[in-house]
Amino acid sequence: MLLLAAAFLVAFVLLLYMVSPLISPKPLALPGAHVVVTGGSSGIGKCIAIECYKQGAFITLVARNEAQEKLGPVDMLVNCAGMAVSGKFEDLEVSTFERLMSINYLGSVYPSRAVITTMKERRVGRIVFVSSQAGQLGLFGFTAYSASKFAIRGLAEALQMEVKPYNVYITVAYPPDTDTPGFAEENRTKPLETRLISETTSVCKPEQVAKQIVKDAIQGNFNSSLGSDGYMLSALTCGMAPVTSITEGLQQVVTMGLFRTIALFYLGSFDSIVRRCMMQREKSENADKTA
Repeated sequence: MLLLAAAFLVAFVLLLYMVSPLISPKPLALPGAHVVVTGGSSGIGKCIAIECYKQGAFITLVARNEAQEKLGPVDMLVNCAGMAVSGKFEDLEVSTFERLMSINYLGSVYPSRAVITTMKERRVGRIVFVSSQAGQLGLFGFTAYSASKFAIRGLAEALQMEVKPYNVYITVAYPPDTDTPGFAEENRTKPLETRLISETTSVCKPEQVAKQIVKDAIQGNFNSSLGSDGYMLSALTCGMAPVTSITEGLQQVVTMGLFRTIALFYLGSFDSIVRRCMMQREKSENADKTA
């Protein structure tokens, strides 16, 4: 009976692999394509622009509506402009929440609005939204930043449902901590708890992140993640997100329970870090009072 069940499962998986290419989007040919990258002067955005250029694309780093009229229709838009500010919720100014939502969220809405109509008319296009792993998991110190990055996913999911019939595909990238000037600036003001949690994972090179994002965008993958942690987070948070293939959906179903178990250990570790920092801070404050 077990052998029969195993044989059925293997046959089912093989069938999915055979069917998946039939429902997957046709890859976008980058040679000669017009790629617009916002936030392309440094960090991940710069590396994405370089990677697309290496593959033969024509690059525009900064563009408004007039740029599309002068340089031709946009084949792929990469919304990479953004910034991070960390701090305890009660210590952050309300203006900080407004600023991050304006830059990270609305900063992706405006360029996308500028190109989406033409993409639908031409029946071709890719739009990339660069979120963050902090857009999949809310962490200590990121009440303002995570909210703006979570918003990007909601936008992307809804937009993908609108434009899929027009052969336009959306990609949401969830890069981990990446060695960029923005990350270095962010580290200057990170709360201790946030820094210790961040140190539980390694820092990636922007070139590595850029290659993965470009690869996923070309293929029309909705999700773009990097490394084992990124894969696990994407499977855990897939929810009602679109899938590019039946195989991808099956993988998420099969791995969900295991990854949730692993995630509970991560969350317990993060909570432990926060508690230790709180106890150390209270101990130090009590010592100052008695001195």
